[in-house]
Amino acid sequence: MKLTPGKLKGLKAVSNSRDVIAAAAMDQRGSLKSAIAKDKGIDKGAVTPQMLEEFKTAVVKVLTPHASAILLDPEYGLPAALARSKNAGLLLAYENSGYDNTRPGRLPDLLDIWSVRRLVAAGADCIKILLYYTPFDPPAVNEIKHAWVERIGAECTASDVPFFLELVGYDEGADEKDIAYARKKPDIVARGMAEYSKPQYGVDVLKVEVPVNMAYVAGAKACKGESAYTRDQAKQLFLKAATSAKLPFIYLSAGVSNDVFTETLELAAESGVKFSGVLCGRATWKEAIPVYAKQGVKALEDWLGDQGVKNINNVNDRLKAASPWSSF
Repeated sequence: MKLTPGKLKGLKAVSNSRDVIAAAAMDQRGSLKSAIAKDKGIDKGAVTPQMLEEFKTAVVKVLTPHASAILLDPEYGLPAALARSKNAGLLLAYENSGYDNTRPGRLPDLLDIWSVRRLVAAGADCIKILLYYTPFDPPAVNEIKHAWVERIGAECTASDVPFFLELVGYDEGADEKDIAYARKKPDIVARGMAEYSKPQYGVDVLKVEVPVNMAYVAGAKACKGESAYTRDQAKQLFLKAATSAKLPFIYLSAGVSNDVFTETLELAAESGVKFSGVLCGRATWKEAIPVYAKQGVKALEDWLGDQGVKNINNVNDRLKAASPWSSF
């Protein structure tokens, strides 16, 4: 990797002493609102910005002493950013929550009143965007996405700040939790990693899904029935996706439980994949949502201080197998 001084400084700020990214994620907005509303038994519209800020601040305060960085959104996360531990760098999300569901293709959108320059001024060490991507979309849809990512890459280059691109695969009209998608997923993940490794996008780190669904890996604890791949096939799929990337990449937890995510990282390590860390959100704190909804912020902090810290340390233990991004 040839890095400019600003990009190098930003990456160092969100990494541990080994140049491994052990980051927590708390940039959820729409999904967090829905989850709090469900557990409180109220309408989603009744979840106030103050509730989101309170939840985010508790997570940041308790978990960042155990993380190299925290990913937040500028809409509700800036008060929480002030509560982070001095050891933790700051990534800020630049995209709107969700996607355009008025037309096919899950097209993304940027936050109206933010730019890369403004996010850096707000304290961001790195910029993150989320892109729903499948190579099987019509070329016209993917051309829009390619140009969109190029623009953001150019903005990050102009501000000399690292650009993290989060890729989430899908299949229009399909259920991403079923076995049919599990069979397609390795190809979708690998081809996304190959596409956005190209230099025109200006991406510095890819934040990616693992290329298999652990619920369909034979012998995995998460596998309760039929399987799409044997353990050895899964390891080969990890390697195939990794060789598609020409950039450092880190894994996202994709809403799975802590047990499933730690088993996933063990399988990645077993396969010999050179991943450079994680940006892990819900696998650490998801189970705390009902605690907060029903018992309030003090109970949330207590839960985080006990189970949340155990969860993040479970993930950190698996990062001994991670490779420094500087080795790319």
